[in-house]
Amino acid sequence: MQINNDEKKAYGSLLSEIANSEKMESKSASEILKWGFEKFGDKMVLASSFGAEDVVLIDMMCKIDRNLTRVFTLDTGRLNQETYDLIDKIRKKYDIIIDVYFPNASDVEKMVASKGMNLMYESMENRKLCCELRKIEPLKRALKQFDCWITGLRREQTITRNKISKIEVDSLNNNIIKLNPLADWTTEKTWKYIHDNRVPYNELHDKGYPSIGCEPCTRAIKEGEDPRAGRWWWENDLHKECGLHWKEGK
Repeated sequence: MQINNDEKKAYGSLLSEIANSEKMESKSASEILKWGFEKFGDKMVLASSFGAEDVVLIDMMCKIDRNLTRVFTLDTGRLNQETYDLIDKIRKKYDIIIDVYFPNASDVEKMVASKGMNLMYESMENRKLCCELRKIEPLKRALKQFDCWITGLRREQTITRNKISKIEVDSLNNNIIKLNPLADWTTEKTWKYIHDNRVPYNELHDKGYPSIGCEPCTRAIKEGEDPRAGRWWWENDLHKECGLHWKEGK
Protein backbone atom coordinates (compact mmCIF):
# COMPACT_ATOMS: atom_id res chain seq x y z
CA MET A 1 0.00 0.00 0.00
CA GLN A 2 1.47 3.33 -1.07
CA ILE A 3 0.64 6.09 1.45
CA ASN A 4 1.62 9.74 1.80
CA ASN A 5 2.25 11.67 5.00
CA ASP A 6 -1.37 12.74 5.34
CA GLU A 7 -2.50 9.13 5.26
CA LYS A 8 0.01 7.73 7.75
CA LYS A 9 -2.09 8.52 10.80
CA ALA A 10 -5.18 6.86 9.37
CA TYR A 11 -3.12 3.88 8.26
CA GLY A 12 -1.59 3.59 11.73
CA SER A 13 -5.08 3.51 13.22
CA LEU A 14 -6.04 0.80 10.74
CA LEU A 15 -3.01 -1.29 11.73
CA SER A 16 -3.92 -0.91 15.39
CA GLU A 17 -7.39 -2.20 14.65
CA ILE A 18 -5.95 -5.17 12.79
CA ALA A 19 -3.52 -5.85 15.62
CA ASN A 20 -6.50 -6.42 17.91
CA SER A 21 -6.54 -10.03 16.79
CA GLU A 22 -9.12 -11.29 19.28
CA LYS A 23 -11.69 -8.81 18.00
CA MET A 24 -10.96 -9.61 14.37
CA GLU A 25 -10.79 -13.37 14.85
CA SER A 26 -14.24 -13.35 16.42
CA LYS A 27 -15.79 -11.85 13.28
CA SER A 28 -17.69 -14.09 10.85
CA ALA A 29 -16.69 -14.32 7.19
CA SER A 30 -19.51 -11.99 6.22
CA GLU A 31 -18.51 -9.50 8.92
CA ILE A 32 -14.89 -9.54 7.71
CA LEU A 33 -16.05 -8.76 4.18
CA LYS A 34 -18.38 -5.99 5.35
CA TRP A 35 -15.48 -4.50 7.34
CA GLY A 36 -13.34 -4.64 4.20
CA PHE A 37 -15.97 -2.92 2.06
CA GLU A 38 -16.39 -0.19 4.69
CA LYS A 39 -12.64 0.44 4.98
CA PHE A 40 -11.55 0.03 1.36
CA GLY A 41 -14.59 0.16 -0.94
CA ASP A 42 -13.59 -0.66 -4.52
CA LYS A 43 -9.91 -0.72 -3.53
CA MET A 44 -10.49 -4.24 -2.16
CA VAL A 45 -10.30 -7.23 -4.49
CA LEU A 46 -10.70 -11.00 -4.40
CA ALA A 47 -7.88 -12.96 -6.02
CA SER A 48 -9.71 -16.05 -7.22
CA SER A 49 -8.53 -19.38 -8.59
CA PHE A 50 -12.20 -20.44 -8.61
CA GLY A 51 -11.87 -23.19 -6.06
CA ALA A 52 -14.72 -23.97 -3.67
CA GLU A 53 -13.68 -21.30 -1.18
CA ASP A 54 -13.45 -18.59 -3.82
CA VAL A 55 -16.95 -19.14 -5.19
CA VAL A 56 -18.29 -18.94 -1.63
CA LEU A 57 -16.58 -15.57 -1.21
CA ILE A 58 -17.88 -14.27 -4.55
CA ASP A 59 -21.43 -15.18 -3.54
CA MET A 60 -21.00 -13.49 -0.15
CA MET A 61 -19.45 -10.36 -1.63
CA CYS A 62 -22.17 -9.95 -4.23
CA LYS A 63 -24.85 -10.30 -1.56
CA ILE A 64 -23.18 -7.55 0.48
CA ASP A 65 -22.45 -5.13 -2.37
CA ARG A 66 -22.30 -6.41 -5.94
CA ASN A 67 -21.37 -2.98 -7.29
CA LEU A 68 -18.21 -2.85 -5.15
CA THR A 69 -17.27 -6.49 -5.75
CA ARG A 70 -13.92 -6.75 -7.53
CA VAL A 71 -12.52 -10.10 -8.68
CA PHE A 72 -9.45 -11.06 -10.67
CA THR A 73 -7.89 -14.35 -11.65
CA LEU A 74 -4.48 -15.44 -12.90
CA ASP A 75 -4.57 -17.33 -16.18
CA THR A 76 -1.28 -19.21 -16.18
CA GLY A 77 -1.92 -20.69 -19.61
CA ARG A 78 -2.02 -24.18 -18.06
CA LEU A 79 -5.50 -24.25 -16.48
CA ASN A 80 -8.14 -26.96 -16.92
CA GLN A 81 -11.04 -26.33 -19.31
CA GLU A 82 -13.42 -26.89 -16.38
CA THR A 83 -11.91 -23.83 -14.69
CA TYR A 84 -12.51 -21.65 -17.74
CA ASP A 85 -16.09 -22.94 -17.94
CA LEU A 86 -16.68 -21.99 -14.30
CA ILE A 87 -15.28 -18.48 -14.77
CA ASP A 88 -17.92 -17.84 -17.44
CA LYS A 89 -20.69 -19.33 -15.28
CA ILE A 90 -19.76 -17.08 -12.35
CA ARG A 91 -19.47 -14.01 -14.54
CA LYS A 92 -22.94 -14.56 -16.01
CA LYS A 93 -24.69 -15.59 -12.79
CA TYR A 94 -23.50 -12.63 -10.73
CA ASP A 95 -23.21 -10.11 -13.58
CA ILE A 96 -19.72 -9.05 -12.53
CA ILE A 97 -16.51 -8.28 -14.37
CA ILE A 98 -13.69 -10.75 -13.77
CA ASP A 99 -10.32 -9.30 -14.64
CA VAL A 100 -7.80 -11.79 -16.04
CA TYR A 101 -4.05 -11.36 -15.68
CA PHE A 102 -1.62 -13.30 -17.85
CA PRO A 103 2.10 -13.94 -17.39
CA ASN A 104 4.61 -11.95 -19.40
CA ALA A 105 4.76 -13.84 -22.70
CA SER A 106 8.44 -13.22 -23.42
CA ASP A 107 9.46 -14.47 -19.96
CA VAL A 108 7.46 -17.67 -20.39
CA GLU A 109 8.86 -18.16 -23.89
CA LYS A 110 12.44 -17.90 -22.61
CA MET A 111 11.74 -20.28 -19.72
CA VAL A 112 10.15 -22.92 -21.95
CA ALA A 113 12.89 -22.57 -24.58
CA SER A 114 15.62 -23.22 -22.04
CA LYS A 115 13.91 -25.68 -19.69
CA GLY A 116 11.12 -27.35 -21.66
CA MET A 117 7.33 -27.45 -21.37
CA ASN A 118 7.26 -29.78 -18.36
CA LEU A 119 10.15 -28.27 -16.39
CA MET A 120 8.16 -28.37 -13.15
CA TYR A 121 8.64 -32.12 -12.78
CA GLU A 122 12.42 -31.98 -13.00
CA SER A 123 13.21 -30.02 -9.85
CA MET A 124 11.65 -27.88 -7.14
CA GLU A 125 13.66 -24.93 -8.43
CA ASN A 126 12.12 -25.32 -11.87
CA ARG A 127 8.63 -25.64 -10.47
CA LYS A 128 9.05 -22.51 -8.35
CA LEU A 129 10.41 -20.63 -11.36
CA CYS A 130 7.32 -21.62 -13.33
CA CYS A 131 5.07 -20.45 -10.48
CA GLU A 132 7.04 -17.22 -10.21
CA LEU A 133 6.55 -16.31 -13.85
CA ARG A 134 3.02 -17.62 -14.31
CA LYS A 135 1.49 -16.63 -10.96
CA ILE A 136 3.54 -14.48 -8.61
CA GLU A 137 4.59 -11.76 -11.07
CA PRO A 138 1.04 -11.34 -12.45
CA LEU A 139 -0.32 -11.26 -8.88
CA LYS A 140 2.03 -8.44 -7.89
CA ARG A 141 1.06 -6.56 -11.03
CA ALA A 142 -2.64 -7.00 -10.28
CA LEU A 143 -2.38 -5.93 -6.64
CA LYS A 144 -0.61 -2.63 -7.37
CA GLN A 145 -3.94 -0.83 -7.83
CA PHE A 146 -5.53 -2.14 -4.60
CA ASP A 147 -5.15 -1.53 -0.87
CA CYS A 148 -6.64 -4.83 0.30
CA TRP A 149 -6.94 -8.31 -1.14
CA ILE A 150 -9.07 -11.29 -0.19
CA THR A 151 -8.15 -14.97 -0.35
CA GLY A 152 -9.97 -18.25 0.23
CA LEU A 153 -7.26 -19.67 2.50
CA ARG A 154 -8.39 -21.97 5.30
CA ARG A 155 -6.27 -23.24 8.21
CA GLU A 156 -7.55 -26.75 7.69
CA GLN A 157 -6.18 -26.95 4.15
CA THR A 158 -2.50 -27.63 4.84
CA ILE A 159 0.25 -27.37 7.45
CA THR A 160 1.61 -24.29 5.66
CA ARG A 161 -1.67 -22.47 6.33
CA ASN A 162 -2.62 -23.61 9.82
CA LYS A 163 -1.60 -20.35 11.52
CA ILE A 164 -3.08 -17.77 9.17
CA SER A 165 -5.11 -14.91 10.63
CA LYS A 166 -8.37 -13.59 9.27
CA ILE A 167 -6.76 -10.19 8.78
CA GLU A 168 -3.07 -9.70 8.04
CA VAL A 169 -0.63 -7.14 6.71
CA ASP A 170 0.94 -8.59 3.56
CA SER A 171 4.62 -7.67 3.75
CA LEU A 172 5.30 -9.45 0.46
CA ASN A 173 2.98 -7.10 -1.43
CA ASN A 174 3.76 -3.55 -0.32
CA ASN A 175 2.12 -4.02 3.10
CA ILE A 176 -1.42 -4.04 1.74
CA ILE A 177 -4.10 -5.62 3.89
CA LYS A 178 -4.87 -9.29 3.31
CA LEU A 179 -8.19 -10.80 4.37
CA ASN A 180 -8.72 -14.53 4.89
CA PRO A 181 -12.44 -14.54 5.86
CA LEU A 182 -12.77 -18.34 5.70
CA ALA A 183 -9.67 -19.05 7.80
CA ASP A 184 -11.63 -20.99 10.44
CA TRP A 185 -14.07 -22.72 8.07
CA THR A 186 -14.11 -26.48 7.62
CA THR A 187 -14.49 -28.32 4.32
CA GLU A 188 -17.97 -29.39 5.40
CA LYS A 189 -19.04 -25.81 6.13
CA THR A 190 -17.69 -24.65 2.77
CA TRP A 191 -19.66 -27.22 0.81
CA LYS A 192 -22.81 -26.72 2.87
CA TYR A 193 -22.74 -23.05 1.91
CA ILE A 194 -22.26 -23.93 -1.77
CA HIS A 195 -25.17 -26.35 -1.82
CA ASP A 196 -27.49 -24.26 0.36
CA ASN A 197 -26.93 -21.18 -1.81
CA ARG A 198 -26.73 -23.00 -5.16
CA VAL A 199 -23.34 -21.53 -5.95
CA PRO A 200 -21.71 -22.76 -9.20
CA TYR A 201 -18.49 -24.71 -8.60
CA ASN A 202 -15.74 -26.38 -10.58
CA GLU A 203 -16.86 -29.76 -11.99
CA LEU A 204 -13.43 -31.19 -11.16
CA HIS A 205 -14.46 -31.22 -7.48
CA ASP A 206 -16.90 -34.01 -8.35
CA LYS A 207 -14.07 -35.94 -10.02
CA GLY A 208 -11.84 -36.23 -6.95
CA TYR A 209 -10.11 -32.84 -7.07
CA PRO A 210 -10.50 -31.08 -3.68
CA SER A 211 -7.81 -28.56 -4.66
CA ILE A 212 -7.41 -27.24 -8.20
CA GLY A 213 -4.50 -25.37 -9.74
CA CYS A 214 -2.70 -25.72 -13.05
CA GLU A 215 -3.53 -28.87 -15.01
CA PRO A 216 0.04 -30.32 -15.03
CA CYS A 217 0.41 -29.76 -11.28
CA THR A 218 -2.96 -31.07 -10.06
CA ARG A 219 -4.40 -34.56 -9.93
CA ALA A 220 -7.37 -36.27 -8.35
CA ILE A 221 -6.66 -37.74 -4.93
CA LYS A 222 -7.17 -41.31 -3.79
CA GLU A 223 -9.44 -42.36 -0.95
CA GLY A 224 -7.82 -41.57 2.37
CA GLU A 225 -5.29 -39.11 0.95
CA ASP A 226 -4.82 -35.62 2.32
CA PRO A 227 -6.98 -33.05 0.45
CA ARG A 228 -3.84 -31.27 -0.78
CA ALA A 229 -2.16 -34.49 -1.90
CA GLY A 230 -3.12 -33.79 -5.50
CA ARG A 231 -1.12 -30.55 -5.67
CA TRP A 232 2.56 -30.95 -6.65
CA TRP A 233 2.24 -34.58 -5.54
CA TRP A 234 5.90 -35.28 -6.33
CA GLU A 235 7.13 -32.79 -3.68
CA ASN A 236 7.44 -32.77 0.12
CA ASP A 237 4.34 -31.50 1.96
CA LEU A 238 6.34 -28.69 3.57
CA HIS A 239 6.93 -27.07 0.19
CA LYS A 240 3.45 -27.30 -1.33
CA GLU A 241 2.93 -23.60 -1.97
CA CYS A 242 3.37 -21.71 -5.21
CA GLY A 243 4.59 -18.57 -3.47
CA LEU A 244 1.40 -16.52 -3.56
CA HIS A 245 0.86 -17.09 0.16
CA TRP A 246 4.35 -18.09 1.28
CA LYS A 247 5.45 -16.36 4.47
CA GLU A 248 8.75 -14.53 4.54
CA GLY A 249 11.49 -16.64 6.03
CA LYS A 250 9.94 -19.91 4.86
